[in-house]
Amino acid sequence: MGDYAIKCSQVWKKFARGERADSLRDALPALARWLFRRRRDELSERQFWALADVSFQVRRGEVLGIIGPNGAGKSTLLKILSSILVPNRGSIEINGRLTALIEVGAGFHQDLTGRENVYLNGAILGMTRREIRRKLDEIVDFAGVSDFIDTPVKRYSSGMQARLGFSVAAHMAPDILLVDEVLAVGDAQFQQRCLDKMQNFVNSGVSIIFISHNLQAVSQLCPQTLLLMKGRKEFLGPTPEAIQKYMGAMREQEAVPMRGPTSIHRVRLQGQDGQEASSFEAAERATLAFELAIDKPASQYLLGFALKRTSDALLVADYNLRLPLDDTVRGPISMSIEFVASFLSGSYSITLFLLDKATYDKVVYLDFVKIFDVTEKNAIAGLVHVSPVVQCLGKASCVDSG
Repeated sequence: MGDYAIKCSQVWKKFARGERADSLRDALPALARWLFRRRRDELSERQFWALADVSFQVRRGEVLGIIGPNGAGKSTLLKILSSILVPNRGSIEINGRLTALIEVGAGFHQDLTGRENVYLNGAILGMTRREIRRKLDEIVDFAGVSDFIDTPVKRYSSGMQARLGFSVAAHMAPDILLVDEVLAVGDAQFQQRCLDKMQNFVNSGVSIIFISHNLQAVSQLCPQTLLLMKGRKEFLGPTPEAIQKYMGAMREQEAVPMRGPTSIHRVRLQGQDGQEASSFEAAERATLAFELAIDKPASQYLLGFALKRTSDALLVADYNLRLPLDDTVRGPISMSIEFVASFLSGSYSITLFLLDKATYDKVVYLDFVKIFDVTEKNAIAGLVHVSPVVQCLGKASCVDSG
């Protein structure tokens, strides 16, 4: 048992929808229903399970990522692990000193200076005054607010406050670190410093649970990842597989073809041979074929086409294209978009949408309508395939590559 930092066993947590009773007339029926409910863990008509039968274990020195859409139960789970909430069923075992980075900077007093808030926030997190004094310069330098440390934090930007809050918590000496979406603040340089700091924690044997919508950061930091969907454990295993399952689930939920007066349906992704494909070599041509129906003249629409990297939702390309149709056409009519997969190795998603040209409202919007992989044998890292060619110009030194 001592080998585990965290054990989460069949955890359930419920919440109530809607407003609380604000009068005696409303409260009495609710109280009666609560008293006569046969089991305390049954759901009432307004309740729902935010977490349902979630189990996992984190070994000492291990990093576990947690991903899922908004409302999947990620933050609820972290609040249970940090004892902010109590589960309705199941049990949690914590072995070691735990620090939670859930809402960094939330405990700052706006009228106090940054320096005073470092002492205040550090004390709240369990640091001694001597420990804070010893680490103060390092905390301030890491947050990048040394020029403003004696300025009241009410004059800080939200990003500055979050950076300082993260820095205070990151300079504790925890055995277990819970991190919830802290990389959403700060510039790219600060975010990388946060990742480097967490990597240092891992190297020193700290166990980490890392929640983020930044899938690239999850891939970089977490060998194993838990996928939550609607409060349930959908998958627990290698991070690349967890991300693929997440993107596939999102595609099934969001990319539902619309069938009405204006619609896009029967979407297919094809290779150069005209057959459906989900994998391409770098710089290979691909074709997105679909059926389009419109209820107004084609000149009143723009066809949107966007590509995103699935690991971190980075927008690779975004186009608003004119429909090459006569204004008398209403459809359905077969259409296609041909493009070049000029990317390095990775997974990419396609978004297809139809815009009203006058208002720029999205009449049809299909996110994750197709997901495809690109392979490039020679590249180590990056995004764009640039077709580099090495040539030897000195004839005496050249070797025939053929």
